[in-house]
Amino acid sequence: MTGSDEKYMARCLELARNGMGNVAPNPMVGSVIVYNDSIIGEGYHQQYGGPHAEVNAINSVKDMSLLEKSTLYVNLEPCSHFGKTPPCADLIVEKKISKVVIGTIDPFSKVSGRGLDILKNNNIEVEIDCLSWESREINKRFFTFNEKKRPYVILKWAETADGFIDLIRKPAQAKEPIWITDEIARIVVHKWRTEEQSIMIGTNTAMMDNPRLNVRLWNGKNPVRIVLDRELKLESSIHVFDQTQPTLVFTEKIAESRKNQEYIRLHFDDSLLHAVMNELHGRMIQSVIIEGGYKLLSSFIEKQLWDEARVFKADLLFGDGIKAPKFDQIPVAKDKFLNSTMYYYRA
Repeated sequence: MTGSDEKYMARCLELARNGMGNVAPNPMVGSVIVYNDSIIGEGYHQQYGGPHAEVNAINSVKDMSLLEKSTLYVNLEPCSHFGKTPPCADLIVEKKISKVVIGTIDPFSKVSGRGLDILKNNNIEVEIDCLSWESREINKRFFTFNEKKRPYVILKWAETADGFIDLIRKPAQAKEPIWITDEIARIVVHKWRTEEQSIMIGTNTAMMDNPRLNVRLWNGKNPVRIVLDRELKLESSIHVFDQTQPTLVFTEKIAESRKNQEYIRLHFDDSLLHAVMNELHGRMIQSVIIEGGYKLLSSFIEKQLWDEARVFKADLLFGDGIKAPKFDQIPVAKDKFLNSTMYYYRA
């Protein structure tokens, strides 16, 4: 693998990121086509169900006669099966592209290695594992979904300098969030929501904060809302039941589903979280942000059922209240906001 290979693969990854929030449950993929050390075509997977990166890259080439002497770079193995679109590996063979450099093998069972075989069996020179770590990292959700058979789990909460995530509320208090972070941090959180397929809270958070769990401070898709409500205690008038976006409610009770509001019965026993993950996997939901509260976050931590955590630690003090989850981890990065620092953790 040469420095030039890595340069062009880095461009693939740069292009791939443009698909963030729009291609799931497909992976983010970028592709460039190089002739005589110059890029003559490039593209990325723009929308779920739309053309793949390799197709867009090939179609962008002005002089198709150059393809036979060109190298195609792509951060994920070209697909080999008919899904929403025809196999990219077949198109590469059809266009007689002489060489393909791949970031990493596709973990999806219908592809994994098959795309590679199609190329090699048609005498196309193939190199793999170019920026392989980076190629896996950009599609960490996709890899987790296919390898662990569950969504990628992101824990998120904000806590005060003295370790509280909320005040002790009285029943008569207004049902709205008590903000710990500043407005800039809240905008960032809304951006995060556009990047994930779903967002989950427990009964108490829905009851006390009455959150909307949508995207208001950023431009993008609303995530699927997920609420755990074992006894169906939540009033139908709260925001998460406004039917404006798809909402899944996990419960032990029988309830009739409505538009954009589906009730799913599960046993709320020790296997609950794994059962929820199985259900989401079956619905092709690749990622979920857990936004609280204490009990739900702690359950994911205790089960070691998480992939990353984003924890805001603010400057203010509560003195008393609901303690933040116990989380004995070492952050791998941090980011400073106006009144808080966000600590980033990986499992």
